[in-house]
Formats: sequence, structure tokens, C-alpha cells
Amino acid sequence: MAKNEQQEDDENGRRVNSYAKFSGIAFQMIAVIGVFAFAGYKIDEATGHTVKWATAGLSLVGVFIALYIVIRSVKS
Repeated sequence: MAKNEQQEDDENGRRVNSYAKFSGIAFQMIAVIGVFAFAGYKIDEATGHTVKWATAGLSLVGVFIALYIVIRSVKS
């Protein structure tokens, strides 16, 4: 195998690895935000709130936690 071909294979492997890593991060974000939003929804449902403050608040907390996870993953 020529040096150029091997270098091209390495670059393609890195692209696939980074693609898999970042798509995994996206699914983690969806899961974290979804869990917090669902918990807020259940709290609002149980308490009978007309304005869904717990859903909004916990969804926002989920977004901040998801962003923390993304920043931590990208740095390492």
C-alpha cells in the first residue's frame, strides 16, 4: 500500500470516528433534555399547575446539563 493511500485511509477513519462521536453526543443531549422535560411534565401533572413552570424549568436545567456534557466531551 502506498503512503498516500494509507494516509487517506487514516483520514477517512478519523472522519468516521469523529462522526460517530459527535452523533453519540447528540443522542446524549436529546436523552438528557428529554428526561428532565418528562420529569417536569410529571411534576406539573401531579400538582395540577395551569402554567407548566416545572416543565419549563427542568427543561432549561436539562439544556444546561447537556451543554456541559458537550463542552466536556469536546475538550477531551
